[in-house]
Amino acid sequence: MKNNILKEITPLNQGDCFTMFSRQKTAFDFPLHYHEEYELNFIRNAKSAKRIIGDHMEEIGDLELVLVGPNLQHAWLQHRCESREIFEVTIQFHKDLLDERLLRRNQLHFIRDMFEKSKRGILFSKETAAQLGPRLIKLNKKHGFDSVLELLSILHDLSISRNMRTLSDASFSNPDFSYNSRRVEKVMEYLNLNFERQVTLAEVAKIANMAQVSFSRFFKSRTGISFIDSLIEIRLGHASRKLIDTT
Repeated sequence: MKNNILKEITPLNQGDCFTMFSRQKTAFDFPLHYHEEYELNFIRNAKSAKRIIGDHMEEIGDLELVLVGPNLQHAWLQHRCESREIFEVTIQFHKDLLDERLLRRNQLHFIRDMFEKSKRGILFSKETAAQLGPRLIKLNKKHGFDSVLELLSILHDLSISRNMRTLSDASFSNPDFSYNSRRVEKVMEYLNLNFERQVTLAEVAKIANMAQVSFSRFFKSRTGISFIDSLIEIRLGHASRKLIDTT
């Protein structure tokens, strides 16, 4: 599917930490696409537009803040949005902005967890969007080191915010997605091949070479959801993917 989707070459160069666009527009006109960078998107006054993140589709409200991970396809479409005064702030930053070894430090574990979740796309609460929106808008007023510090501060505040929601299902194709466990990867591969039939806990635990109770705890600790919920997500994801392919 990704062969038919635009790969965006962003204007962010290797010499900069991030790039930012702030614009007023009358419509959404950029097609479904993906790129190697993280993207933080703040949108105001675009009620009834449609958000597509991976295999997730949803009509949006009048205020929205989303973090999209590297190589995750996404778009905002006009859909039923009647506003001619859409305001959008887009911040794109390198996936190695923070070194992997630095992200493993205890003080950064909230940001590390947020980056992991962003591989499926994250929708932040309306309250978080309202609180951090003014800082995102003013970010282009800062320069040099101060701008980087402010971006990191914003990312930290996002990472500890309440009621964030992941969007795309865990099975959706993303070259950079990893559960950091070959056992979980093998189980997810098996579920994606066999989701149309009844799959039992016993058979997937056997694939992972673990007892059922131990596997259940291990799987949830790695994915954040239970085996049954993951199987449901995969089935819904495949159904959504078929719908996206026909729209």
